[in-house]
Amino acid sequence: MLEIIDVYDRSIFAYHISLACSAKDAVQTLKQALWERNLWETDLKPMIRSDNGPQYVAKVFEEACEAWGCEYERIPPKTPNKNAHIESFHSILEDDCLGREIFDSYQSAYEAVSNFIRSYNHIRIHSSLGYRPPAEFYRKHQEEGLAIKTVNL
Repeated sequence: MLEIIDVYDRSIFAYHISLACSAKDAVQTLKQALWERNLWETDLKPMIRSDNGPQYVAKVFEEACEAWGCEYERIPPKTPNKNAHIESFHSILEDDCLGREIFDSYQSAYEAVSNFIRSYNHIRIHSSLGYRPPAEFYRKHQEEGLAIKTVNL
C-alpha cells in the first residue's frame, strides 16, 4: 500500500493498493493526489515527505515532484517518528482492518481496505480536528476557515 495523507486534515486522499509498488505507481498516486485537491493550476503545491522506500528514492519520482513543483524530502533512515501521521494511520489500519480478518482473496482485501479508508475519511473522528472526521473538517475549513492544533515535528 501507498497512501498520501494530508497532515492538515488527516485525510487519505490518494492511495495505491497492489501486490507491488513501483516508482511509477508512486508518481501516479501523487498525480491523483494533486488532482483530488485541485492543485495542478495553483502555485501552492504540497510538501511531500516519504520514507526511503525504493519507489521514493527512484529518480522518476524525484523528477515528477520537481516537474510538478512539489517540495520533496525523505526522512532519515530508521526515523519513522518523522513521518508520524502516516505511521499512525498504518497502526490504525492494522488494528481496525487488516488485523481483524483473514482475507480469502486479493479482491476481498482490496475492498476491505478501500472501505476502511472511506470510513476513516468520512466517519472516524479525530480529536485533533475538533472531534470531526477528516472530510467534514476539510469541507468546513474550505467554507469557514477552521483552525486546528499546531503540530510540531
